Amino acid sequence: MKKLSNKFALVLAIFQIALVSSYAQRHIANEAFGFGERLEYKVGYKFVKAGTAVFSIGDKPVKRNGQDAYDIRFDVKSLESLDWMYKVRDQYRTVVDVAGIYPIEFEQHIREGNYKRDFKATFDQQANLARTTDGEFKIPDYVHDVVSAFYYIRTVDLKSKKKGDVIKLQNFYGKKTYDLGVKVLGREEITVDGGKFRCVIVEPMIQEGGLFKADGRVVIWLSDDERKIPVKVSTKIPIGTIDAELVKFSGLRGELAARLGDKK
Repeated sequence: MKKLSNKFALVLAIFQIALVSSYAQRHIANEAFGFGERLEYKVGYKFVKAGTAVFSIGDKPVKRNGQDAYDIRFDVKSLESLDWMYKVRDQYRTVVDVAGIYPIEFEQHIREGNYKRDFKATFDQQANLARTTDGEFKIPDYVHDVVSAFYYIRTVDLKSKKKGDVIKLQNFYGKKTYDLGVKVLGREEITVDGGKFRCVIVEPMIQEGGLFKADGRVVIWLSDDERKIPVKVSTKIPIGTIDAELVKFSGLRGELAARLGDKK
């Protein structure tokens, strides 16, 4: 009986090692972004500059589970002069595995008007568990938070996508996993303070936990090249629609071929 028990333990150990090995094999090719990338935006309501937003990736990798990870931040704030109308101080952070482009940690701190929300999650992608401020929950393989999903989409080959195509992901927020479809709406050239760009337009069909406390559509113009940086984001909030338009960029992984020149 003891020998049988030992054999069973050995088989179980081998099975567990195989699972870990299989889990660690995921690798997503990424030429879109890298360490030190910084994207700055002006946030406007109608024709008035209402605030600023910044996407940034730390200059160096952070270690999680013995592997390198990106430390990605997204910060939005309204201008102090307009805080009386609708004050915004939103902060997001996601720690994303460099090789697999999946989240390990996520934080969301929302301050929009009288609305307040703080949420944290640690993703054990190997055990398929999310440990959050709301409890512990089962998750599917390589589930995303809303920010990591945004960066993952930048690694997808959008050149091959046509109008109407939908990229299917899964997004965990709160206490459950939501299907997250990213629909390709088409292509166009747009001009913002950061220059003139060829863009591919996508719409994330976010159900919960989006960027801003969204009440409606979120439409994103990505540079139609290998970088796929967000050039413009149009989001519906309780008082109307706000646009975040690219002003400055630095630390890009490579050439921004979709930029056609300066704003004229």
